[in-house]
Amino acid sequence: MTFPSKLPIPSEVLKIASKLEAAGFETWCVGGAIRDNLLGVPNHDFDLTTAAPPPEVQKVFKRTVPVGIEHGTVAVLDANNQPHEVTTFRKDIQTDGRHAVVGFGVSLMDDLARRDFTINAIAYHPIRHEWRDPFQGEQDLAKKLIRSVGDPNWRFQEDYLRILRALRFSARFEFRIHGRTLDEWFKGIKTAKKVSKLVALWIDVGAKRIWLPELGDPSGVDKLPRDPVVLTAYLAKDPASLLTRLKCSSRDIERGRAIGKWRDNYPDPRDPARVRKWLSETGEYADDLLIGASEGLRKTVEAIRAAHPPLVLKDLAVKGDDLIAAGVRAGPEVGEALARLLDEVLEDPTRNTREYLLSRV
Repeated sequence: MTFPSKLPIPSEVLKIASKLEAAGFETWCVGGAIRDNLLGVPNHDFDLTTAAPPPEVQKVFKRTVPVGIEHGTVAVLDANNQPHEVTTFRKDIQTDGRHAVVGFGVSLMDDLARRDFTINAIAYHPIRHEWRDPFQGEQDLAKKLIRSVGDPNWRFQEDYLRILRALRFSARFEFRIHGRTLDEWFKGIKTAKKVSKLVALWIDVGAKRIWLPELGDPSGVDKLPRDPVVLTAYLAKDPASLLTRLKCSSRDIERGRAIGKWRDNYPDPRDPARVRKWLSETGEYADDLLIGASEGLRKTVEAIRAAHPPLVLKDLAVKGDDLIAAGVRAGPEVGEALARLLDEVLEDPTRNTREYLLSRV
């Protein structure tokens, strides 16, 4: 896709732009009409962005409506009483995730940089017929791609409803959503003040249903550590499936699989033997699982670890060669015998002596 030499700008829009330019204020066409015309979709509702502050726009035109003057937008009425939105170049000063405080006195480039997606950050000068596309929105239109301007995490934090707009544009134009835009889930976990609010947002705007259908009950999520893998696994009904779809590493997928398998099967903390067996079976994933465990179990595990008991086969006082020398047939029987001996040692760690274990072969 390449930019056309001219766009069919409605005469009334052109009059407004010309008058602002004549008054000394740089003025460009922006927004959905630019995007749609490049896609060949009819749209004559062109918005204008200008260097003129709202009071100056009101001075230049006799008939205006302050439709969003605190955000820099003034509607200019044409001869047919049709409103045309004119918005001052602006940038966000602060935001609560939905409502922004904006500042004026910035450039067109600053204004385009605050927009949600690259396909919406293209500007056209209706008089000079020049284009400005600092974020390669035209290329993304050709690729049928929804991509955030800059860091998707910040774009979505600035205005949470941008997640919903990404879904809407994807459905309307049959565009795919850029992978980094989907990274918002993990980045959001790291930066959100409350993860529960982040989850509620994804549910409210419909993003969970489409992108993260495996997410379950978010209660208690704010008590979990900000490890994106662990937190996602505890939230998910099928952790391994979700982490696989989020393109996590094999190790992180296995961490999620262990959480899914064991989180509803914690041992009784009053039974040290059962806890030792649980530690042996969960292995390197025990610490992830202890995040969701009771305080009693965490204390029991702490006491067990302080005693350094044997928990895995390599901790046994005998090896496979010792069993073969004692008469066990080489092959699978050796592994089976070692597993039985480990069960006995987990029941009572004092049994982990060479003499006792060989006597049990």
